[in-house]
Amino acid sequence: MGLFPRERAEIAPGAVHVPDWLGLDEQRRLVEACREWSRPPAGLRATRMPNGSVMSVRSVCLGWHWTPYRYSRSTEDGSPVKPFPDWLGELGRRAAGADYRPDIALVNYYDAGARMGMHRDADERSPEPVVSLSLGDACVFRFGNTDDRGRPWTDVELRSGDLFVFGGPSRLAYHGVTRTFPGTGPEIGLRGGGRLNITLRVSGMD
Repeated sequence: MGLFPRERAEIAPGAVHVPDWLGLDEQRRLVEACREWSRPPAGLRATRMPNGSVMSVRSVCLGWHWTPYRYSRSTEDGSPVKPFPDWLGELGRRAAGADYRPDIALVNYYDAGARMGMHRDADERSPEPVVSLSLGDACVFRFGNTDDRGRPWTDVELRSGDLFVFGGPSRLAYHGVTRTFPGTGPEIGLRGGGRLNITLRVSGMD
């Protein structure tokens, strides 16, 4: 936490940044959970895109497994996707309201060189918001418009413990991570440093 408190901010209609939403103990619990989820089978992996490129972030999924550009109940090697835990759903409801019922979590790990290009979270069938939690090193999160990957956009520094929720008119906004800041994360058990991002979504699927 810096010298001066950071304020809650609406970045765009329906898109809200809440700094320091998670306490250190909650962050440590989530890091430990991510460590367990990352183990095989259906563990941490780098996703290959249809054009043959490999994403620089490594990911693990809960509830539904994301493969560009669809969801399934199993990974590419046939392993069943890890279950979505009830306690993570409760955390989502704390962030987005009592009626929020997420059934997907995507956990992305960023090392010092990882980035995330501008994209939309458009593979879900539900218009419910996306809840994003940041752990570890800070990053520049670029939140754009709903039309294309170009301007206008707003760059937001996300730090460990920050919450970002986007829904309503911003639900399908393009967004990405342009860089991380190695060595800026607190002592929360993230061995080797880096950044973890957990996004919760509602699939809208049976």
